[in-house]
Amino acid sequence: MLDYFDLESDLSEEERMVQNTAREFVEDRVRPDVGEHWIEGTFPKEIITEMGELGFYAPNLDGYGLPDLSERAYGLLMQELEACDSGLRSMASVQGSLVMYPIHSYGSEEQKEEYLWDLGAGEKVGCFGLTEPEHGSNPSAMETHAERDGTGYVLNGAKTWITNSPIADVAVVWAKDRSDGDTVRGFLVDTDKPGVTTNKIDEKLSLRASITGEIHLDDVRVEESDVLPGVEGMKGPLSCLTQARYGIAWGAIGAARDCFETAREYATDREQFGTPIGGFQLQQDKLAEMATQITLAQLLAYRLTDLKERGEMRPQHVSMAKRNNVRMARDQARIAREMLGGNGITADYSPMRHMANLETVYTYEGTHDIHTLILGEDLTGLQAYQ
Repeated sequence: MLDYFDLESDLSEEERMVQNTAREFVEDRVRPDVGEHWIEGTFPKEIITEMGELGFYAPNLDGYGLPDLSERAYGLLMQELEACDSGLRSMASVQGSLVMYPIHSYGSEEQKEEYLWDLGAGEKVGCFGLTEPEHGSNPSAMETHAERDGTGYVLNGAKTWITNSPIADVAVVWAKDRSDGDTVRGFLVDTDKPGVTTNKIDEKLSLRASITGEIHLDDVRVEESDVLPGVEGMKGPLSCLTQARYGIAWGAIGAARDCFETAREYATDREQFGTPIGGFQLQQDKLAEMATQITLAQLLAYRLTDLKERGEMRPQHVSMAKRNNVRMARDQARIAREMLGGNGITADYSPMRHMANLETVYTYEGTHDIHTLILGEDLTGLQAYQ
């Protein structure tokens, strides 16, 4: 696997074990059928508990049966999962960073005991409700709201583009508390409650091996004990997104690396004009540029990890890494597909599947343009959006 600057030589024994375990799991249990799942628009639900048994959900958190691994181990895990398919990494990323992280960081002890054990084991599936039909890049304008009702709240609203929602047991829903000046709060909503519907979104042309849906809340009653007590305001959902984007910055490298390895193998096997196409200058130029761009992204991810481990990582650092690494992977997937010629448009090879998936990764959890503006504001002190 491409590691041109031998970065993996610095991995600890534990980190190397995580990488190898994830790689073997992907090769044995997911990769053989992932192309078919992508075509059919399905996710291999039978592996959800297997991933839990292997500690793939929030492995960088502690307590409640969680592994408490290094941030680099978590990044390596996301890389190996996305090398197979972005839908696989999305499943683990949402479960760990967008559902378990807010419960772990902002939940009561009772909430942690109720949910984290089962979510970590894959016995329960969670989803994260922030994006709305009319509010994507501007989540603070959300219309989903909660109103006090005796000892609890009544929730109304709609969320969309929600990974895992049709199969989720619990949703972390962010809503405005109308009884407290529209303060944004997080609510733990069991999806079997009356008034909750989670319709599946079909006919996607990207991230097809991932289950995506909506959350509709019609007079859904929750108790005070269902509110995340440790956070209020947009800090809650945005801090979750920072954790998830960190994983995306690593995961995108996996997709790009898989495209590179597929193209390199093809270039050394495929013969035209009596010689492997990898012997032609144009193809070598493509491989050299792919390897360089992937290596630069790896260096960025490793440095980002150092900052995260030291507690010095800022959200803007994550924006740069997510923005750069996803764009890089998107570009390299297209080049790899090009090198495979006509064969590249079939499900027998991964680059075009990665290329389609990365259109979603390029857009979700902060579009490329929004991350550009976040960096622009940080560099100039001038906000280009309100």
